[in-house]
Amino acid sequence: MNEKIFFQGEDGVELAYRRWTPTQNKQNLPIVLLHGAASNSTRWWHFVKYSRLTADRLLLRPDLRGHGESLWRGPARIGDWSQDIASILCHEQQTRAIVVGHCLGANIALGFASRFPGMCAGLVLVEPMAREAVTGVLVWLRRFLPLLHLALGLIKLLNRLGFYRRQLKTLDLQALDCRLHEANNAQLKEILADYGSPWHDIKTMPTIQYISNLIELLQPLPVAAVHCPCLVIQSRGGSVTDAQCTQLLLTALPQVKFITIDSDHWLPATHPDQLRELIDSWVLKNHAFH
Repeated sequence: MNEKIFFQGEDGVELAYRRWTPTQNKQNLPIVLLHGAASNSTRWWHFVKYSRLTADRLLLRPDLRGHGESLWRGPARIGDWSQDIASILCHEQQTRAIVVGHCLGANIALGFASRFPGMCAGLVLVEPMAREAVTGVLVWLRRFLPLLHLALGLIKLLNRLGFYRRQLKTLDLQALDCRLHEANNAQLKEILADYGSPWHDIKTMPTIQYISNLIELLQPLPVAAVHCPCLVIQSRGGSVTDAQCTQLLLTALPQVKFITIDSDHWLPATHPDQLRELIDSWVLKNHAFH
């Protein structure tokens, strides 16, 4: 059964997540699926629809604070999101979970594992964003982080004065992905451009949170503080990160396995079946039971 849950986080903020309850409950480790920057829980629609793990695993898909229906007009940080994941697990009366994250979600998964090591049984990091390995426009943004912090402070002040957008567009990743899957070669480039377009993203989330996403993407990864098994799945294309550089930076992770797919960024959209099978196989092999 797939349902949407609303509850209050530790600080009283209303948070939303989607819960898949299996028909067979074998007390297996639950899976937490984290979306990336400027995204929401619909990012994992294909995985929940087709994964073999749905037979006997609880699947939890948060709208991370500041995204989707977890609307919050504050600059959420990795520490906030990590605490929210812990709160969701407590709300579900779960003590441990395997955490899967894409892009910023992969960085948050690492942050959660470092802050709540007893609650994290394993990590699947899909296209993690190490600041030393970013390419393209993110290199430019890394150089201007102080300006991003200034912009964040200014927008925070304007929000307090009542200046903010009252209505935001809804982002349905299933609809966007289906357009991509049905597109011909001539349409692919145009549709893929929407996935990383700031003009597309800013319409669906508070401006303060969009800038906070950019800042948090470029924070150091707490690799040395993670002690659970890890699977790292990367795209070979270099428009967002350098896969070889990322692998060098994450080699210190315990029991880590690296897999690279011939694609550019956005693996959940461009290669959903291959990604799902890799995650399913790794979880079933390494985490069959509690």
